[in-house]
Amino acid sequence: SSHEHKLNFKKSKEACLSYIQDAMLQQQWKRAAEFLTFYIESLEKDYSREPIGPSEMIWRIGTEILCHHSHSSMREFNCFIEQMKTLGIKRYLKVCLEHVFHLLCNGQIDEAYQNLSLAESWRFGEQTAIQDKEMKLIQAYKGLLDYYSWSKQKNILLEHGPDGFADLSVEQEMHSSFRKAAVNLKEIIKIPGVWDLFVKCYVDMLEFYGDHNEARQVLNEYAYNSKFPANPNAHVYLYEFLKRHGESKKSLISALKILHDIAPSHELMIDFNTMLQKSKKRKKRRLGLEVIFAALDYAGWKENVKAWSCLARQVKQIVISDKHLDWIKQEWNCRKDWWPAFHFSRYLAKRNWQENKSLSYQKALVAGILLGKDCKYFKYVSHQGCKAQVKRFRMLKKLVNRHNPIYLRISS
Repeated sequence: SSHEHKLNFKKSKEACLSYIQDAMLQQQWKRAAEFLTFYIESLEKDYSREPIGPSEMIWRIGTEILCHHSHSSMREFNCFIEQMKTLGIKRYLKVCLEHVFHLLCNGQIDEAYQNLSLAESWRFGEQTAIQDKEMKLIQAYKGLLDYYSWSKQKNILLEHGPDGFADLSVEQEMHSSFRKAAVNLKEIIKIPGVWDLFVKCYVDMLEFYGDHNEARQVLNEYAYNSKFPANPNAHVYLYEFLKRHGESKKSLISALKILHDIAPSHELMIDFNTMLQKSKKRKKRRLGLEVIFAALDYAGWKENVKAWSCLARQVKQIVISDKHLDWIKQEWNCRKDWWPAFHFSRYLAKRNWQENKSLSYQKALVAGILLGKDCKYFKYVSHQGCKAQVKRFRMLKKLVNRHNPIYLRISS
């Protein structure tokens, strides 16, 4: 019966998709391709009975298989993608973008640019308005390739210097690429979103032409506009720009303060801590201690010698001066339950000593002050250092023993 046929077809289709998924997960691309061929043939035979058009599924699966299949070629991929463009008008621009990415990954930049130009001129009734966001992306990536062209021409000029008419033509071409790139890049970064690469390229061009005010405005907007999602990179780009142009330490600290709030484990926290430690203001030095403690809460910083050096230096200064012990106490109170196992175990002491003696020294200093002279990490490292007759480890042991009452005050 018709109902039974539809039911069997549905089961067969679902089973086939399951086999395709299984083959793809096991990276059996040839087997996946065979099942996909069978799936498409089944749909063609029974399309009149099954009104659902699964073109997106075929596009997604087919693209993945062709990208990984050992016998696939760019010619086959291009042919498949062109068919997918005509199958789904609603997805036309998305398919175009994916095609462009694939061409770029295979070094076919001119072909990618040509495809973007064709997609940019695409019109299909109401669909054009519906796909406005995709069209903006098409134009933005076209702007990115114009930037690439501009960058290449700029490098030619910088490398060879003035050379008559040849350079004049290159310069004219470069300015033309700049104008085309600037129009599209400027438009995309007005839309709330994460546009890191586009912003960097646009700012690079503005700086080259000396338009620093416009560049600053773009970066400020990208970092501080509340309509944009929180993005650590936005503050990194602003900080790097300010640093390049010799801005005041106040401006640099302001940029890094927000970065610290968003991403306390960012690598720039070393720079932030260093700037804060050099400040004459007590409030900023206090923040510096908070910054370096927060960074070391993350596993990626466990063996960062610079970070441990920053913390060791500041903790040592506080202990010797016997001022602001409450700063250390406040930071340590919320960490004393888990930092000993996380940072100061005997196992880590052995490993650190074998791999990096400078790291083990800085950590031992911090461990000795925070956990006292009986701390496993401190005892092991100081013992090894003294046995190896390294002078600074003997001095470290004396320092911690002398200031052991400080540990009692911090831990109480």
